Amino acid sequence: MSIETPAHAETPEPRSLSTAAARTLATTTKSVPQMQGITSRWLSRRLPWIQVNGGTYRVNRRLTYTLGNGKVEFSNSGSSVEVIPGDLRELAPLREFDNDTVLNELARRFEQREYGPGQVVAEFGNPMDQVIVIAHGRLSKVGSGKYGEQTAVGTLADGDFVGEECFTQPSAIWPATVRTDTAATVLVLPRAALQQVIDGATDLREHLDHVAAGPPKPVTRHGEVEVDIASGHDGEPILAGTFVDYDLTPREYQLSVAQSVLRVHSRVADLFNDPMNQVEQQLRLTIQALRERQEHDLVNNPDYGLLHNADLKQRIYTQSGPPTPDDFDELLSMRRSTKLFLAHPKAIAAFGRECNARGLYPDPVEVDGHRVPAWRGVPIFPCGKIPVSESQTTSVLAMRTGEEDQGVVGLFQTGIPDEYEPSLNVRFMGIDDQSIISYLVTAYYSAAVLVPDALGVLDNVQVARSVE
Repeated sequence: MSIETPAHAETPEPRSLSTAAARTLATTTKSVPQMQGITSRWLSRRLPWIQVNGGTYRVNRRLTYTLGNGKVEFSNSGSSVEVIPGDLRELAPLREFDNDTVLNELARRFEQREYGPGQVVAEFGNPMDQVIVIAHGRLSKVGSGKYGEQTAVGTLADGDFVGEECFTQPSAIWPATVRTDTAATVLVLPRAALQQVIDGATDLREHLDHVAAGPPKPVTRHGEVEVDIASGHDGEPILAGTFVDYDLTPREYQLSVAQSVLRVHSRVADLFNDPMNQVEQQLRLTIQALRERQEHDLVNNPDYGLLHNADLKQRIYTQSGPPTPDDFDELLSMRRSTKLFLAHPKAIAAFGRECNARGLYPDPVEVDGHRVPAWRGVPIFPCGKIPVSESQTTSVLAMRTGEEDQGVVGLFQTGIPDEYEPSLNVRFMGIDDQSIISYLVTAYYSAAVLVPDALGVLDNVQVARSVE
């Protein structure tokens, strides 16, 4: 039974001070400004940082040149891929062709194209109008059987090529359809561009039918020219002379820059600095945002980012989609002294599911007081900067780090003017006529891969949970 309060009843008078009124005399306890976008930034913490005086870091390597292995090789600088001109001799019509000027011209005319899974690169029966060289990815050759059915003719992968008949058979047609199985990067030489080079090079026309094999000098399994060394001899034999040749066009990394202009009104800076300095808090959060952008660029920048600078031979695909222990083992086997894996948290979770399904429970390792997951003793660090595509696929990086170990290094320069943190400075820009104080906040950084096998990538990692 409810009891209604009479309409004429008055609100009772308060008998003590209300909390709302009391707060007008109280001093509140405040936190510093919080920022949700701050992450652990494990990549920046684990990379050895190299002082780069002059703002440019040059990576000198031994000259690498492999001929006779049936594969065309490439140089990749960021997301740009180019054919190594001398390796065009892998194409049968160009074997023993020794005019490097013409080979350079042919290599320059190759066009880079990107294809998604399931796309047709060349179709059976059509005129053969281009030379196709696969830089990265897997493609299938599909032909026609005796009764008109489709048959699998073969598979093409990194360094393989088709369409070399363009050099000697102008009327050739494609004997099979070439279709991508995965995302692929291919370089194509259109027939029109090829014909222009042939028309302008008499010696090329004279050598198109010559075939030869074998490198002029023996090479190591890494493609470096062998160093002649004598051992096990006695007496006074004549020792072989040798020298170690260097790459004549070494890669140079210039320090990248991330900048922001911080603006604070002078009235805020003068009157509202107790108990926290407003300028310092604004600057702290601005620097955090710059450091987050720095790590994003270290992973994704098309010029020096690790995802784009992994050598094509160091990129592999998962066997079945999800990241399995077998995939991680293969990634480990591609280099010595792997120091760390770097993966999106979703990829780490997917790897954990695969381990659980096999009854495997890898022991975590302790790094800087944190327990992180690991595989075969190599820590797996989370990095949310590694992108996850709309199809729920991502990549996992494995790397060896350090300049002494010919690994991956971070690049910065300390001792710059108005330095606030290593390789980051804050410069006063003045006060405008609206009493707004401006500060230029700048961070300088980059990354370099010293030798190709220092960095490997596991691509097409499926992170979505399968539905039974």
